[in-house]
Order: sequence, then structure tokens, then C-alpha cells
Amino acid sequence: MSALHTAVADDWWTRVFDFSDYGSLLALVHNSLIAGAVLGLVGGLVGVFVMQRDLAFAVHGISELSFAGAAAALLLSMDVMLGAVLGSVVAAVLIGLLGTRARDRNSIIGVIMPFGLGLGVLFLALYPGRAANKFGLLTGQIVAVDETRLTQFLVIAALLLAALVAMWRPLTFASIDPDVAAARGVPTRALGIGFMLVLGLAVALAVQVVGALLVLSLLITPAAAATRVSASPVVVPVLSVAFAVTSAVGGILLALGGSVPISPYVTTISFVIYLVCRLVGNLRTRRGWARRAAVGEHEGALVP
Repeated sequence: MSALHTAVADDWWTRVFDFSDYGSLLALVHNSLIAGAVLGLVGGLVGVFVMQRDLAFAVHGISELSFAGAAAALLLSMDVMLGAVLGSVVAAVLIGLLGTRARDRNSIIGVIMPFGLGLGVLFLALYPGRAANKFGLLTGQIVAVDETRLTQFLVIAALLLAALVAMWRPLTFASIDPDVAAARGVPTRALGIGFMLVLGLAVALAVQVVGALLVLSLLITPAAAATRVSASPVVVPVLSVAFAVTSAVGGILLALGGSVPISPYVTTISFVIYLVCRLVGNLRTRRGWARRAAVGEHEGALVP
């Protein structure tokens, strides 16, 4: 029995990590590595505002309609990225226009999520093609980025980065203190809708790499990890991008040596980074408390 268990464990390990033909396989994911690095850059920057504006739930809601759009495009033999983009934009516009308040926004997202997921499941059930294409929309595909899709990917990413650069300062102001920003004449509503469109396109890009179900690992977790170790408006975006790029590119490189989808590798790396940052943040907080306590005791001892 132990021999059987050993054989099963070896088979599982080989399916998860098998680097016997790694060199020859590496050339197959050149486009995916570029897409992963670009996605890490975009996702890391967008994630900073997702955290500031408390839009983590919105990311998941947009991803469901992005999945539905991609599944519809797959069924109709259309461009999958175009379908994902259209689905994301529709969801982002609905949430941005109708969800001005947090309670309204969460209600709308709660309605959109099951509707989008249900449509996506319906379209995949009707799709007569390979099961791998269906599964890849949910969990990502390591070799799904061909030359045409990479070009589309880079164009959309460039537009997103340009939009983020243009709105960075006013969006930061509106995200941190929306009431004061509105009083100062900042167009907070227009910025909110604009950012939702940026978020929708970023989700559509992420779906191409990690699938619709796990986009949070690249659009939320890196930024959440960065905020655990720093509060600097400069350091947080830099760390968020570094963590997101590491998760995306590292996940692709690890997935190349196995026969399971890419998403478990990306999410595991992202989660480990978050745990480390959380531990570091907790240690720094405890040291700060201990230092302040020591200073307080010293000052108390000096008082006559």
C-alpha cells in the first residue's frame, strides 16, 4: 500500500513540477512572459487605487462579466480578448454609473456577479470545441498569448498606463478624501467612472493570463501586501508592481514545468508574498510599540 501511495505522490509531484524538458518549453511562453510582466505593471498600479477606493468586490464582479464576454466570443468564433474587454467595460460602466455609494455599488455587484457567471457557464456549455479552451477562461492558459493577442495586450496596456498617468494625482486625492477633493473642484464622479473603465480593461487583461476566477491575485493581493509594509505614496506603488510582476512571471515559469493550470502558481506566489509582508508589518508595528513604550518609561523616569 505504501508503494502505491508513493507512486501516486510521485505522479502528483510530476504533474505539478516537472522540469525535464524545461529548456525546450521555455521558448513556447515568450509571449506569455511579456504579457505577464506587463500585466504585473498594470495590475500593480491599478491595485493601489482598488485598495484606496475599497473596490476589491468590484474586481470580482467585473471579472464575471469579462468571463461571460470571453465565453460568448468563444462560442461565436470571435476574438476572445475583444469579448473579455466588452464584458469588462459593460460591467465597469454599470458599476460606475449606478454605484455612487458603497451600499449601492455592492448591491449592483452582487446582482452582476451571478448573472455574468451564469451567462458564461451557459455559453461554455453550448461551445462544442476543446474542453481546454473552456477551462482556460476560468483558470488561465500558459500558452494562450499568440502574436496577435500580445499586440492587442500591449496596446490596451499602453492606453491604461497613459490614463493612469494622466489621472494619478487627482485620482489619489479623490480616493483618499473625496469630500475635500469635491470641495476643491476635483471632478470626483468623472474620475470614478474613468477609473472603473481602467479597472475593467485591467481585469480583461488579467483574465487572459490567470482566468476569470482568480484575477484578485494580481489586482488586489500585491497592493494589499505593499500596504502592509509601507504607507508611502511612492513606495507602495513600486512594491505593488514588483510583487505583481513576480507573481505573474514567476507563476508562468513554474507552470511551465507542470501539467496543471497557471493560476495555482500565480495565486500561491502572490499569497506567500502577502503573508511575508504581513509578518514584516506586524513585527515593525510591535517594535514601534516597544520603542514608544521605552521612550515613555524613560521620560517618566526623568519627571521629578
